[in-house]
Amino acid sequence: MTEGASQSSSLRVLDPSLPYTFFRPTKRINEGQDVSSFLTSRAYSDIMTFLFQLNGSLYPRRVGKDGPLQTIHEWELDSSEVTYSETVVKLRKLLQRLEDTIDKAPPDTGPRRFGNVSFRKWYDLVESQTANLLEEFLPEEVLSFGGDSCADIKAKDELGTYLLGSFGSAQRLDYGSGHELSFLAFLGCLWMLGGFSKSNPGVEERGIVLGVFEPYLHLIRRLIKTYNLEPAGSHGVWGLDDHSFIPYIFGSAQLAPAISSLDQIPAEGSLSNAPDPAGVAKAAIVERERKRNMYFGAVGFIYDVKKGPFWEHSPILYDISGVRAGWAKINKGMIKMYNAEVLSKFPVVQHFPFGSLFSWEHDPKAGPPPTSVHTSNQPDKPLHRTDQRGKMSMRAPQEGTKAPWAEQSSSSTPVTRDAGELQATKAPWASLRTAATPMSPMKQTPTVSSSDTPPWTGPVNLPTRAPWAKRQSPTDGH
Repeated sequence: MTEGASQSSSLRVLDPSLPYTFFRPTKRINEGQDVSSFLTSRAYSDIMTFLFQLNGSLYPRRVGKDGPLQTIHEWELDSSEVTYSETVVKLRKLLQRLEDTIDKAPPDTGPRRFGNVSFRKWYDLVESQTANLLEEFLPEEVLSFGGDSCADIKAKDELGTYLLGSFGSAQRLDYGSGHELSFLAFLGCLWMLGGFSKSNPGVEERGIVLGVFEPYLHLIRRLIKTYNLEPAGSHGVWGLDDHSFIPYIFGSAQLAPAISSLDQIPAEGSLSNAPDPAGVAKAAIVERERKRNMYFGAVGFIYDVKKGPFWEHSPILYDISGVRAGWAKINKGMIKMYNAEVLSKFPVVQHFPFGSLFSWEHDPKAGPPPTSVHTSNQPDKPLHRTDQRGKMSMRAPQEGTKAPWAEQSSSSTPVTRDAGELQATKAPWASLRTAATPMSPMKQTPTVSSSDTPPWTGPVNLPTRAPWAKRQSPTDGH
């Protein structure tokens, strides 16, 4: 399936007149090799189809013939041009109810290094109310889908698993992109069960993203700040974001060039009045744009919870801010990065459950899973396992996921990879390096400037190079 075709396709809607059997979603990804099976499953195909569908709806639209009378519709946050269906309105009320529940589980007082245990109280409250909340806020046609009122597992059981899995882990007191994926699946389940209104392409999808997904992010950010939830599976400073990924996809689509149809998705360019991508490093621009755009909204949350120069605590986002080909290019790259860094990573997708809607079944249309540095370096079976007597036993450790810079060469020649293999993102300053031995960071420590920009101006006092940055001469390009 080509990217253009993916952007214009839609997630299937099941026939409500036919009998249907639900079953409670369960864990199927138990070791690294299972990720390859996931990448050829129906669930993976449906996730990507739904993601493309929502993403394409956020591209600005041209209305009318070319000329001075042509109108361009932009889909900003709280835009009056975005309509909300009855289902979207009810889901907004559901999320507000969940946010109000925070007041019933105030955080424990006193300094804590890790997550606040009161999150478990909030989670238990939500878990105990999930079935009733779904019955109150979901359409009746969704709750009664399949027609078998005596079935052991009903639609709300399958939907509830994804909804409850989207708020973080009460056990580990953390939240990450795997939980965010669970909420995307929850919305996808509703779509497949016919829970959303039938309208012109893009209309309902925009309502889902701006009317439901954005309030969900607002709820999550309040949970993170209230209960100090840890990042789940964070890459540290070399990750895109400690907690979220999808708002960067949707937000970059909001700023891409206007289109007339989904068949015209551009590879480059930006909306004429879009802010420059470099604006993410300027707090004043972020504060202004976060009220209108999901990308800047996600960056704004980083400013809320982190201190110091942006290039220092968010180098990957800073690197991306240097893309000169526009927001469409960033949007395309974000989708590829999501596929590689979220859907192809065992630590992220290992907890995703599979049911009747997002099925573990092999997709007959799927090709072989792509071979990349991500899929070829998956962890094997868990180090600990329980023997037949119920005791914990140890086995020989298996090779885990290598850091991109871990491969070493016997000579001074840099390690090379196949052209089709995914490379780690280079730091923005990587092209400034020469083949000379990098300076020790103990001797050359960059000085933090008040302008929040890297304090180097030339080959002197260069910052510490990203561990995987390929050495290049000044004439090399990215």
